Amino acid sequence: MEEAARRALRRGRARLVAGLSPEPLWRPLQQRGLFTPTMVEELQSAGSRGEQARKLVIDLETRGKQAFPMFLSILRDTGQGDLADMLMEEYQGLPAAPQPVDLQPVQLDIHAEKHNKNVNFPERLPFLVQAKSERPRTPAVDKRNHDLVYELKADPCGRCLIINNVTFSRDSCLSPRDGSDVDCKKLEKRFKALRFDVLTRRNLPAQEMVSELQRLARRDHSALDCCIVVILSHGCQTSHIQFPGGVYGTDGTPIPIEKIVNYFNGSNCPSLRGKPKLFFIQACGGEQKDRGFEVDHDSPSDEAPEGSLESDAVPFQTPLGNGDEPDAVASLPTPSDILVSYSTFPGFVSWREVSSGSWYVETLDSVLEQHARSEDLLNMLLRVANAVSARGRYKQIPGCFNFLRKKFFFSCK
Repeated sequence: MEEAARRALRRGRARLVAGLSPEPLWRPLQQRGLFTPTMVEELQSAGSRGEQARKLVIDLETRGKQAFPMFLSILRDTGQGDLADMLMEEYQGLPAAPQPVDLQPVQLDIHAEKHNKNVNFPERLPFLVQAKSERPRTPAVDKRNHDLVYELKADPCGRCLIINNVTFSRDSCLSPRDGSDVDCKKLEKRFKALRFDVLTRRNLPAQEMVSELQRLARRDHSALDCCIVVILSHGCQTSHIQFPGGVYGTDGTPIPIEKIVNYFNGSNCPSLRGKPKLFFIQACGGEQKDRGFEVDHDSPSDEAPEGSLESDAVPFQTPLGNGDEPDAVASLPTPSDILVSYSTFPGFVSWREVSSGSWYVETLDSVLEQHARSEDLLNMLLRVANAVSARGRYKQIPGCFNFLRKKFFFSCK
């Protein structure tokens, strides 16, 4: 299959997964020789309708030059012409492949051509693209190497769960997290603008946090391209294998970060396999307060007003019994397509102000507002770390554990 056809399939994959009905396609796919009966059986055993559609679209790229035009014809024959039209629009919107200098484009009636099932597409389709009038491109997106960038074509891009714990039970001995609602409102607005379906839950005890996270992980994400989890709470150090730290439910029970992350890994959440899963943790990694060290440059001191600065720290608590909970220490598959962004270095305090919220969320929101249209996520997180590290009398530096395989660019409205 030519590269332009592959790219058209990839750009349209989310819409195909969301709208394609695979069942009527099995017989014509075999009759036209695109797939053998054994291959079709494998596609049918892929799982849900969405998973079957996703595997079909991916496997189609390996079926030769005729696969793309035949697939368009089969879609129209089975009453799914709207998806065929969508793929043609994606194909026609791609830059034309370089042609020899003496080769002149053939002028065709695109609309008539698009519905002609008898056309030998592989010979004529490239000319179709050249004949199409040139239209504006999105510079930042089209110049990227698409093989090294996660594609976010679905709308919404994915789901975003925000757990905002502000008030804790008296028995927990944890203070109210004044200013966290400011953080929550900023992130709700920001991720909605970044085309995510946002769900916010406030003041959850540990078991309800676990239930909410598991509920999200069990949902079908086949038609979506990404998933985001944000935790705003008190935090602590915990024993860990992969991801350090823990966050508290409002009942004072800690949940290891790695337990939260692994609800969404490839084993536990199949519909998010190969898709970016982003976690943003505003919580302390411990109770150490960093006073920093002197440097010879002009970084702003930006001291916080006296009395308004609070931390989300809770002392390290050694788990009872034999150590970590069994599901936190069990053998886990190597994580992929996962990024966990922490507000502070493991073991250290994360600062929050009553009026403006936490340093980390305030800075993250500002960086996303200014740079989400042009920069990838890792570059923006460097900006966040640099800006937060320059603040205040006490110091704080955010960081991340990155297991993404590609660059991640948000798709803004």
